[in-house]
Amino acid sequence: MEMMHHALAWFEVPVSDLDRARLFYSTIFDYDMPEMTFGTLRMGFFLYERDKGGIGGAIVHHPEHYRPNADGVRVYLSGGRDLTVVLDRVEEAGGKVLQGKKAIGEGMGHMALFRDTEGNVLALHSPE
Repeated sequence: MEMMHHALAWFEVPVSDLDRARLFYSTIFDYDMPEMTFGTLRMGFFLYERDKGGIGGAIVHHPEHYRPNADGVRVYLSGGRDLTVVLDRVEEAGGKVLQGKKAIGEGMGHMALFRDTEGNVLALHSPE
């Protein structure tokens, strides 16, 4: 098998209310989340450096194909240098912190878990 440079190529987080979810993620990451509509599919995009090889993802609303779920695949979003900045905005934005910042292991950074406004459980990761 070919060894891939990245294990992740793209991710999509299902949402039941795109406007509410966009406001949540815009608030915790402190930017206006870009949005696009493709027919009946609506997407809000996480910011990333595509031209520098960054890996991106989106929140996605399409009731026939995407359903929020707390027990699905666990996605770790970049929390920046110190995820505390993002984590501190989660509950104010309508989410719930499920596990506060904790060290993963020597040299592996820190992580935290949160539930978004749609019921998805995601993680944050930071080097510090």
